[in-house]
Amino acid sequence: MHDATPAPATTKVGDIVAGDYRTAAVFEKHGIDFCCGGSVTLAAACTEKAIDPAALARELEAATSVPVRRDQDYAGWTLTHLINHIKAIHHAYVRANTAQNAAYARKIAAVHGDAHPELAQVAAACDSMATELTAHLEREEEVVFPAIKRAEAAGRAGSAPEAGDAEAIARGVEALVREHDEVGAALHEIRDLAMGYGLPADACATYVLTYQRLQTFEADLHKHVHLENNILFPRATERFAQTD
Repeated sequence: MHDATPAPATTKVGDIVAGDYRTAAVFEKHGIDFCCGGSVTLAAACTEKAIDPAALARELEAATSVPVRRDQDYAGWTLTHLINHIKAIHHAYVRANTAQNAAYARKIAAVHGDAHPELAQVAAACDSMATELTAHLEREEEVVFPAIKRAEAAGRAGSAPEAGDAEAIARGVEALVREHDEVGAALHEIRDLAMGYGLPADACATYVLTYQRLQTFEADLHKHVHLENNILFPRATERFAQTD
C-alpha cells in the first residue's frame, strides 16, 4: 500500500497492515483486530463493525498518502533484522511490564474490589497472561527465532536450510500462532472486564495508572503480534518451512 492504492474488499486486514503499518491506526480507531484477527477480509471487517467501506477506504488512503518512512517499512527488512527489532523493542517491553501490570491490577483489586468485583478477574487474567507470555517468549527466542536466522544465513550463502531448522520453523510457527490467539483472547477478556478501560467515579490515581498501563500494553502487544503473525512468520514459513 505504499502507493496508496485502495485495497480490494477481499484483502485481509493483516495483509493491509503488513504492507503499511500506518494503516494500523485506522483499524485501531474502529476496533478492528489486525493482529490475531488479521485473517478477516476488509469487507467482512466493515460488515462486522457496521462501517461504510468507502469511508474506511478513504481513511486508509489518507493514512498512506505520503511516502512510508524507512523505519516503518517492516516488510522490507530482512528477517534477521526484524527478529532483532522484535526482541529489542517488544520482547523487552513485555518482560519489563507484565509482572508490574499484574501487581498494579492486584493492588487496585484489593482496594476497590468490593465496589468493583470485576477487578479480581482482571488481576487474575493479568497474572495468567504474564506466566504464559514468559514461556512464549522463551520458545520464540530459544527455538524458532534462531532457526529462522540460521535459515536466512544459509540462503545468503546459497544453501538450503538444515532439515531440523525447516522443521522447527514449520512446527514452531504453528504453535506460536495458536498461542498468539490465546493471548489475543486474554487481551479481549481484560478489556471487556474493564469495560473498555472506562474509569468509575471513585477511581484513585493508582486505578487510573493501572488502566493506562494496560491500554498501553495492549497497543504494544497488538503491534508485536502483528509483526510476527503477518510479516515474520508468513515470510519465514514460505521461504524455509517446505520440508518436501
